[in-house]
Amino acid sequence: MIESESRGFVPSLNTVTSERDIPSEVDVVVIGGGTAGVSTALFLAEKGVRVCVCEKGEIAAEQSSRNWGWTRQMGRDPLEMPLSIQSLNLWRNLKDRFGIEAGYKETGITYICKKPWEIEQAKGWAETGKEHGLSLRELTAREISEMVPGIAPGQNYGLHTSTDGRAEPGLAVPAFAEAARRMGASILTQCAVRGLEKSGGAVSGVVTEKGTIKCSSVVVASGVWTRLFLGNNDVMLPQLNIIAAAARIDNVPTGNNVGPDFPIGGATFGLRKRQDGGFTVGPRNINIAPITPDSFRLFGDYLPVFLKSWRELSLRFGKDFFEELVSRRRWNMDEVTPFEAVRVLNPDPSDWMLKKSLKGLKETLPAFRDARVTHAWGGAIDATADGVPVIDGVEKVPGLYIASGLSGHGFGAGPAVGQLMAELVTGDRPTVDPKPFKYNRFRSTRRFEAWQPAQAYA
Repeated sequence: MIESESRGFVPSLNTVTSERDIPSEVDVVVIGGGTAGVSTALFLAEKGVRVCVCEKGEIAAEQSSRNWGWTRQMGRDPLEMPLSIQSLNLWRNLKDRFGIEAGYKETGITYICKKPWEIEQAKGWAETGKEHGLSLRELTAREISEMVPGIAPGQNYGLHTSTDGRAEPGLAVPAFAEAARRMGASILTQCAVRGLEKSGGAVSGVVTEKGTIKCSSVVVASGVWTRLFLGNNDVMLPQLNIIAAAARIDNVPTGNNVGPDFPIGGATFGLRKRQDGGFTVGPRNINIAPITPDSFRLFGDYLPVFLKSWRELSLRFGKDFFEELVSRRRWNMDEVTPFEAVRVLNPDPSDWMLKKSLKGLKETLPAFRDARVTHAWGGAIDATADGVPVIDGVEKVPGLYIASGLSGHGFGAGPAVGQLMAELVTGDRPTVDPKPFKYNRFRSTRRFEAWQPAQAYA
């Protein structure tokens, strides 16, 4: 049982102080202070671009501080693999390049498998990893027991990638923001952007709750809020939200028979050692997919992915449907917006998801049998239909860019997402091929580009 006093807490997070005043004009406004948005600002500032981050709540207060803290290449979609590899290259050099202390360690990550479908999935990852030159080992049952002392018998297959690792979510993105500020970026918190200003159809500025900022480019990196913001500005983005959960545990004895220094993924759990002496554990292969009106609007886009990933999704019909049904999707620039009404989205952690992951952890690593949950939290993940992010400009609205739909990969892939977005905005040669992340690859976005904007978003 998850104790009631541990539920609903938010993870530890370094606070980023906001600028007192908003700038009257910059080159680029980034909407959203999560991993993707702040990383974009970091790389733009490095290029000497005048950039301002506008965050409705606090930097990294939503999923960017609620994730497991894994930095991985293994298990990615093949289309996303070059981006993931580049991101790990950046993680390794963040301290030397920007002075960022993020608790990053290249520890490797290990997956362990029992069931045939898990093994088949992991072997597919191994083939993709080999094709991209990753340093990986496929492990036998004996090799698993040697790599993870004290692990329960019965593990049939393992996969270890030595160049993956871990970092501290509560440290990382705030440190990115401070590094961007040192290079000239403005960081605004408690400053929601209400909408875009346009001139001749192109972006000319943003209207915030604190005033207008003139700019020639806007990057919308608002996570689960991106679709709602774009919709009010007549831009279609097919994106749904998935609810995840995680917990901090302690009361684990020290010694060689306790969980390894590297993150480990079992059938129902993911585990990471923390700097504060505890561990973060979260449900693996388990996510809640709320059924909402948008689920029906985007049914054609999402049906194929549900048929492919049904094992990992638990459909939920309840208050999410009715809350979205009555929520505002349109507002004027002089009105209080949904972003001001909910500064930090803080969904309740699912008891049954956490119980299942803890049960799997304790069965797999008996040293955790007396583990105690000290904090439990929920998070909302922005997911595209194919599980690959959108990192692209919107052709119909010159100056408008989107970095969203990270689909649970945002923390680890975030630095490369920001670097690529900065390159697209400035017209520099991309480090990573941007074609897999095109805006118009979905049925809904192709329809938007073919129709008038006001018709497309319904």
